[in-house]
Amino acid sequence: MTFKDILVYILISSLLFCAILYAVIMIIQKRSRQEYDHAGKQETDILVQVKNRQKQWMQTVYVQSLKIPLLSTYVRRMRKKISMIQPYDEISLRYETMKVVLAVAAAAGLSAALLFWTNPGAAFILITLLAGIVIHNLIIDVFMNRLEKRILVQSVELFSSVRHHYQQHGMVEESIYEGAETAGHEISIHANRIYNALVSQDPEEQLERYYETAPNRYLKAFAGISHLVMEFGDHAQKKSSIFLQGLSGLTKEIQLEILRREKLDYLLKGLNIIALAPVFFTKPIENWARGSFPSMDEFYMSKLGYITKLSIYVVIITAYSLLQKLQQNNESDYRAGFEKTPWEGWIYRFKLIRMVTKLLIPAPGTPKYHSRIRILKESNAKLQLEWFYIRRIILVMVTFTTVISTCLYLHYTSKNQLLYAPVSQNTLFGKMNAAEEKEAYKRAEMDRLVMDTLNRSEKLSLEQVKETVKTVHSGKITKEQIALTAERVMNKLNQYSNEYLKWWEVLLSFVIAVMAYYFPLWTLMFHRKVRSLEMKHEVYQFQTVISILREVERISVEGILEWMNRFAVMFKVPIQKSLLHYEHGAELALQQLKEDIWFPEFQRLVDKLLLAVDKVPIKDVFDDLEGEMTFMFEQRKQEYERMIDTKAAWGRIIGFAPMYVLIFMYLVLPLIGMSFTQMNAYYEQIQKL
Repeated sequence: MTFKDILVYILISSLLFCAILYAVIMIIQKRSRQEYDHAGKQETDILVQVKNRQKQWMQTVYVQSLKIPLLSTYVRRMRKKISMIQPYDEISLRYETMKVVLAVAAAAGLSAALLFWTNPGAAFILITLLAGIVIHNLIIDVFMNRLEKRILVQSVELFSSVRHHYQQHGMVEESIYEGAETAGHEISIHANRIYNALVSQDPEEQLERYYETAPNRYLKAFAGISHLVMEFGDHAQKKSSIFLQGLSGLTKEIQLEILRREKLDYLLKGLNIIALAPVFFTKPIENWARGSFPSMDEFYMSKLGYITKLSIYVVIITAYSLLQKLQQNNESDYRAGFEKTPWEGWIYRFKLIRMVTKLLIPAPGTPKYHSRIRILKESNAKLQLEWFYIRRIILVMVTFTTVISTCLYLHYTSKNQLLYAPVSQNTLFGKMNAAEEKEAYKRAEMDRLVMDTLNRSEKLSLEQVKETVKTVHSGKITKEQIALTAERVMNKLNQYSNEYLKWWEVLLSFVIAVMAYYFPLWTLMFHRKVRSLEMKHEVYQFQTVISILREVERISVEGILEWMNRFAVMFKVPIQKSLLHYEHGAELALQQLKEDIWFPEFQRLVDKLLLAVDKVPIKDVFDDLEGEMTFMFEQRKQEYERMIDTKAAWGRIIGFAPMYVLIFMYLVLPLIGMSFTQMNAYYEQIQKL
């Protein structure tokens, strides 16, 4: 056998071995796949059973929670808040509500346990309430933002599917129905509601109901455009249909909103937790400082220490509130509907309150009166002018009482500190042992006895104090100890007599109360500024509707106003007022509408409607609408970028401000101050050697 034959046999044998090995591997993989599928099916069945039991348990907890008085109110409020964003079915709504309630309860309970472990004492209740409120708002905001973002993302998918089906058969309602079948769960509920409204006997009435509960302006615009196209028909415009152009515009808007939210969430992520963290570290830092530097007791138990701690909590609340303003999306705040009477309305029923309120309200017809009415409208504050002034009055009374009470409490704690605080030696580092601590409390007790013997009067000479010290100690101390004790008692008596409510503290309370009086007005100005961006969104939405209506031959200015009123939010009241007066004079009604709205973009839109009343056809008046919409879209993109950068910069400063205040005001600066005090004491002792 030649060498060549041997190589051929080896090759054939290798091929046969590989074929057998491949067959064995395939058989093993098939059996393993069958076993894995069987195990996976069992695991899936177990997970489904666990999830079903969890949902059943949630339903039971929901029913039981409604029987508890205070808890039932809280659960109903959470249910209403969730239903405003997403109209779940009853079972799902109960499940989502209890998820949020239990998450809040678990987080608040864990925080309370941690705070009780680190900060037991009288201040524990106040700190726990502060942490509970912040954690509650944080969890609610996270849940709502996720739900709103999920609806936005699914809306893009829905519009894409509706576009595809509309291009197939050109029927709006069928396209929405078919798109809802393949859309996500949350958005499919809205799509089915829009479909049912469009095919109902009275689409306008059903759409009005949907507009009141729609979670965002994009779905309202989608429903309105769909109804417009169904009622007036689709018209080809520049090689594209009006309906498809509307879907493209809405898709661009939603994508811009998603990018804005994602970038803002990324830049401001975790800042709420960072702002809240100092609540948990205040007491540990204080315990560490007092254990390592005994002289720090004097600071933490003094008025300055209480004021510093109170300032930290105020900074935390302020920082959290400002971060909420930076991160919030205000669109759902402007929802129309029935409003309950606020607490200001109940207080206004008292005769004395009404008399005081009428004295403060500016006289009708004056510029100040019209200015206050205008800012209430422009900031969307659902308050009467009388209620607004009641809010300011109550805030002044509460602020003044709180500041005065705080000053009195600080004086009281300072007096107790002078009477009962241990008198330690001049030691900066280290901690007093048991014997030293016992001796320090004994010195404090003897000083208190001397002060009580002298009736805590500061109108005494040093010699009188020395005689009293000698008498109280029964002559068991040296002359040097008598001199030191007498000097210390004299300082305590002077400080004790100085602990009373001073005129400048009352003046400071008045100044802070005046600032509190103007705070609601400043808040309305801030809301008006924030609301201007939402107004710009609504004007863009009006332009989208008008771009469709201008192609309809029989459309009139009054018809355009009616369609604008159907899904207006910011400008709904002025538009309704204009429609009521339209029959008595179109130009006068539109002029009044222009005067009622201060927003320049809306005023330019009204100017075009005025031009279209008798002089120029509607189609010609809005011939430059597409270019204007393109410009506004690009302008808003730039505004978004500037706004996000500004919010990110301010967010980092505000988010870390409580931590900086805690470290520097509550630890570093007091330690430096105590160090200088101790250095002066050591220097005086060295000079006496």
